[in-house]
Amino acid sequence: MNWDDARILLALGREQTLRRAARVLRVDQATVGRRIAALEADLGSTLFLRTPAGYQLTAIGEEAFALAQKVESAALELTRRIRGVDNEGAGEVRISTTDSLACDFVMPALRQLHLAHPEIRVVLHGSSDLVNLSQRETDIAIRNQRPDNPDLILRKLASWPMGLYASTDYLARQGEPVPASGFAGHDLVMYEPYWRDRTVPTLVDEVIDQGRVVAAVNSSMMVRRAIAEGLGIGEIPIALGERDGLARVWPSRERSAPYEVWMVTHKDLRHTARVRLVIDQLVRTFEG
Repeated sequence: MNWDDARILLALGREQTLRRAARVLRVDQATVGRRIAALEADLGSTLFLRTPAGYQLTAIGEEAFALAQKVESAALELTRRIRGVDNEGAGEVRISTTDSLACDFVMPALRQLHLAHPEIRVVLHGSSDLVNLSQRETDIAIRNQRPDNPDLILRKLASWPMGLYASTDYLARQGEPVPASGFAGHDLVMYEPYWRDRTVPTLVDEVIDQGRVVAAVNSSMMVRRAIAEGLGIGEIPIALGERDGLARVWPSRERSAPYEVWMVTHKDLRHTARVRLVIDQLVRTFEG
């Protein structure tokens, strides 16, 4: 099994459908199906069962998958070590972050970076999905969750209190909610993953059982835009609510847990010149 075959096996084993595996590999579905069929013929073994739920690894497929993971780990380790001793302040750096942080902080940082170091090319991926730095899905991740991995270098970029916000138009129509009323008579904008995961959802630690959720969205930027459009009341970092010119509801109330922003990179890349330059500019932008 060569490295290309291992990549196909790993992608299909993880994604379980030809379509998703093809998207990860950036090839078409037919190529994935053809390569898996050729690999099975070459090995003389069935690696996957084709089921209504997708492609499921057989027992021998699981053994092949485990071996392919070891090959992948070795290849990634070699790549990280080579990149980690790179002293050139040029080349590509990949950043993954949320759309909100990308627009408000990363883009301004990249402008300053480009003026000083035009030879650095940044590939920016805006998504709420978590990425795997160990598998080289990105070089720098900026997230609101602190990862627990000893191979990662962490830096806290911000710790913002969370407040309640609405548009002036919404408050003119609906007025402010009454504290301890469960937001009775009010429309609410919620961050969908949080709303779905909580048995008793809250906004600034106030239960929302009497309010009406009119928009549940899966990105912080969309939460901010929905509030700005007057759809309802929502909870966002106070720093961003002020930046957007929104009206603060219950100014004395904050969520008990702040919104933390963490920058994460793999320890093998911490001395790479171009990665270091990007990190330093990001830190300056968040501090400013």
